Amino acid sequence: MFGLGLPEISIIAIVALLIFGPKKIPELGSALGKSLRGFKEGLKNANDETNPEE
Repeated sequence: MFGLGLPEISIIAIVALLIFGPKKIPELGSALGKSLRGFKEGLKNANDETNPEE
């Protein structure tokens, strides 16, 4: 995963926890998930419009 090992990911998670706090992390995760879902749907819709089924 981008050349990141467990120690690097752990440090990133700890820094994020210190910056945002434990109560804000689930909200950020939920918002990120919704954004990714919308992005995937947008790509799928754009691909469907580009290549209409014959």
